[in-house]
Amino acid sequence: MVQSVTDKIERHLGKTVQLPMVGRVTLPQPDTLIYFFGVGMLAVLELVDWPIALILGAGGVLTDRQTRRLIRGLGEALEETLRPRVRGSQI
Repeated sequence: MVQSVTDKIERHLGKTVQLPMVGRVTLPQPDTLIYFFGVGMLAVLELVDWPIALILGAGGVLTDRQTRRLIRGLGEALEETLRPRVRGSQI
């Protein structure tokens, strides 16, 4: 089975799991999980307040989503570029 460029890229973005009543969820990469763990530990140890920890976590989630969207777009652009052209076709 031939994998597309986008499939290969998404495989490296994180593991996707199917959760009951939630649907398909993509788990973040290990470095992102470490970031969230660190922010959580700062809040638990009361080195930062909970609202600050939530803001940092939300910022991490938004950044991760935007990065994934950009990388998927790159994969789709690569697939379009690598797709064989039909001779004699006009664009």
